[in-house]
Amino acid sequence: MDDRVDWVAGLARVSGSATIGPRDTPTSWRAETADVHRSKTGADARLGSPEQVEFAHGQRRTDDSLVATLSTRAGVLVMPEQEREATLGRIRAFLASGPETAEGEFALPMLTAVLRMRRL
Repeated sequence: MDDRVDWVAGLARVSGSATIGPRDTPTSWRAETADVHRSKTGADARLGSPEQVEFAHGQRRTDDSLVATLSTRAGVLVMPEQEREATLGRIRAFLASGPETAEGEFALPMLTAVLRMRRL
């Protein structure tokens, strides 16, 4: 999800990391992968500089379809029922309150980020 978009960043905050985790948003993903190419054994000397490319796109959603998808995340599935219902309720309330998402179908901004290293 493209958390450079304000409402998506807000959705990530409201949802919590069990629902929208560090691999799900570019901001967190960049922090998580900043040093992934650096080997502790010196093997990184055989790798070139990291290359990162991003591809923006979107998914057509409704509040119901997005909540249904988020409810299938592993972190949500293992929550106690009361916590899961509270989390999904917060998400649904957030989506109902925003001008971008309150009226039927909307575009969920997505950003696919790719990190590649070439062997020297």
